[in-house]
Amino acid sequence: MKNLFEKIGTFILNNRAVILAGVLLLILLSLQGAQYIEMASGTETQVSKDSQLYKDYDHLFLKTFSTESVIVMVEGSDVKTEDVVKAADRLGQQALLVPGVTKVSSAASIMKQINYAESGRSKIPDSDREVRELIESYPEYFEDLVLDDTHTLIVIQIEGSSTDQQKEDIINNIEIGLEEADFPPGYKLTVTGSPSLRLDIESEMGASMGELIGIAGILMVVVLLLVFKHVRWRLLPLPVVLLGVFFTFGIMGYLGVPMTMVSMAAFPILIGIGIDYSIQFHNRMEEEIHCGKTSSQALVSTVKNTAPAVMVALAMTALGFVSLFTSVVPMIQDFGKLLLIGVIMCYLSSLFFGLVTLYSFDWIARKNPFGLFRKKKNKEGKAGQNGENGLQSNLENSLCAGDIPMHEPGAIERILKKVTGYTIKYSTLILVVALVTCCAGLYVDQSIPVQTDTNSMIPQDMPSLINYKNMQSIFSGSGDHLNVIVKVDDASDPELLEWIDEFSQHEVANRGHVYSATSIVDLVKEQNGGTIPDTSEEIQAIYDEIPESQKGGYIEGGQLLHIDLNIGNAMADLEITGIKELRDIVLEDIQWMQPPPGVTVTITGNSVVIIDMLSGLTTGRSMMTLLGVFLVLIGLLVVYRDIVKALSPIIPMLVVIGWSSLVMTALDIAYNPMTAVMGALILGVGSEYSILMMERYFEERDAGMSPMEAINQATSTTGTALIASGATTVFGFSALIASPFPMISSFGLVTVIDVLLAMIVTFVIFPPLIVLMDSHRGKKLDIFVKLQGIMKKSQTGLSNT
Repeated sequence: MKNLFEKIGTFILNNRAVILAGVLLLILLSLQGAQYIEMASGTETQVSKDSQLYKDYDHLFLKTFSTESVIVMVEGSDVKTEDVVKAADRLGQQALLVPGVTKVSSAASIMKQINYAESGRSKIPDSDREVRELIESYPEYFEDLVLDDTHTLIVIQIEGSSTDQQKEDIINNIEIGLEEADFPPGYKLTVTGSPSLRLDIESEMGASMGELIGIAGILMVVVLLLVFKHVRWRLLPLPVVLLGVFFTFGIMGYLGVPMTMVSMAAFPILIGIGIDYSIQFHNRMEEEIHCGKTSSQALVSTVKNTAPAVMVALAMTALGFVSLFTSVVPMIQDFGKLLLIGVIMCYLSSLFFGLVTLYSFDWIARKNPFGLFRKKKNKEGKAGQNGENGLQSNLENSLCAGDIPMHEPGAIERILKKVTGYTIKYSTLILVVALVTCCAGLYVDQSIPVQTDTNSMIPQDMPSLINYKNMQSIFSGSGDHLNVIVKVDDASDPELLEWIDEFSQHEVANRGHVYSATSIVDLVKEQNGGTIPDTSEEIQAIYDEIPESQKGGYIEGGQLLHIDLNIGNAMADLEITGIKELRDIVLEDIQWMQPPPGVTVTITGNSVVIIDMLSGLTTGRSMMTLLGVFLVLIGLLVVYRDIVKALSPIIPMLVVIGWSSLVMTALDIAYNPMTAVMGALILGVGSEYSILMMERYFEERDAGMSPMEAINQATSTTGTALIASGATTVFGFSALIASPFPMISSFGLVTVIDVLLAMIVTFVIFPPLIVLMDSHRGKKLDIFVKLQGIMKKSQTGLSNT
């Protein structure tokens, strides 16, 4: 493999101009591709479009019966006035002209219906007194819309299958209509509802992503200046990895991968992971130059020796991320796609653009064209002569390069050697404690709670969320629902309507969390004096009389009927377990109260989709982690064909996975759609550290060093670079903590802790583990060699005899 990478290094050296031109072309293409990225937060991000759950929800309910409501809350000194009601009517009339709006309900629309039924004239009273009298005369008609003297609602229903762009256009038109409706001065008008909230969330996601990347960049500048000071141009890894992230944006757009609440966190993660590749290449090339090689020799040697190790680490990281594709949740799969694409792009950016740039910088420093840089003297006051160019240099100050003096071990290197010595000395104790605590963590993982209230996953100070919660507290129809879809041959069958009526009454009377049940039966009974007709003909005649705007939410085409069970704020009150139990109880009721022959009943709805999504995330996380471990182990076995080299990077990561559960338990952090993927992420990120350390260890062993000498050399060289890359990774991930989305913030906190744990096991668990395993294998080989020698002597003696 090294011969192949030596050729790649020679290619990079001889085609620097072509590579830079290719980078420029990719930048332009990525700029175009990034414009195709779409934000997504709908059902398609929660469940697969191929699943029966999605088909039931999308085809049977969403596109057939579902309507979403944009709600205008009107608050003022007195909402029971002619001016307020007529302004509401003007807004309603204008809203009905907007494509996608199906119905407008307000005090004005109810008054017009009442007056039309009584006098044949659809009008609004002309005085405040008449308005108040009408409301007080029919309180049952107004109670859901006129909440009290100071609050009233205007409910604007839109088609449930409307796209985000259509919803945005509708909301914009409503806001324009509010200005033209001419509400009296001093009244507060608030536009809210789930469509408005969702659009605001997507807008906040876009703004938040840019802020997170900016914060991650600033933090990494700080840590590179502090930790990576033993090399020249120590900030170079940051633009290199940002270029790789930018390429990821472009590919994301071309492949149609949407931006979701989960995938937006991928970019700070990619910066944290990808910068490690750039740091490893940068550190090794500086090390080669430090040993007296020319820029050309250093570049080829770096590609030959470091690129394969980093590529193996990349491959194992990718295998860890592949396990994310097994998730049943599309936004987790998209998260995996972004991470997979991103690490590849960051690797290529570091290998080609990073090394060419570093070579160019070093060449300029050596050649010193036009006398741009002052010649510096080394510590002895003598100007070192460069073997190739005869220029003076000093690596530490480094504006020109030369015959660089021997490198004195820095503080980090000395500390790492001491730590390695202690870990080897107390290896048995360290490994036993690590194993016990890991098992304890895996045990407590099963008791970590699951966060189910989706509203708690978004910024709690968002004005739109505050308005939405305020609306939920005062508007009874804005809670969660179970949607029962009834497939029939004849929707006008009296026996069917009797069953629907009996079932609805039973659920409201006997199920404490079912607060109301509405269906086409309510409209039929209203039209027929409170009873269900005895014949299909009578029922069909009533169907024909009911306006489409009223019956459209309950009947479709004579074969589909809808029963809407209002379950209040169940997502917050019952959580995932309670809602699943309630759904199961309703299903048992349906089986017990058998519908007429030929009738099929399906329970769906947004609540069902969410609980299935969260259930899939939490119940599948252990299998996802185990699959990741298996894939990485198989990958290492294929690459190395050596059980020691395969197990030594895996065991430390299993320890981190166990420790991570202990941390989440101690900090009382619940699983959410993002923290549920931590196992795969730990494997992807942490295994890289162990693999790079292992590669350097066996490189030194092949050079003739003993196990102790090899591990000391690995920790003092590769370990120093890992400290720098690990610190930048931690700082990059810490940007997620600043996210306004609590789900991402808690994910960032856990990730930062887990990366720190991965660094700890790399320097505390891995050294004694690799030395123990390698030495044990060496002893077995020595015994085998001795046995061979004894057998040969015995054979020789027998022959002589």
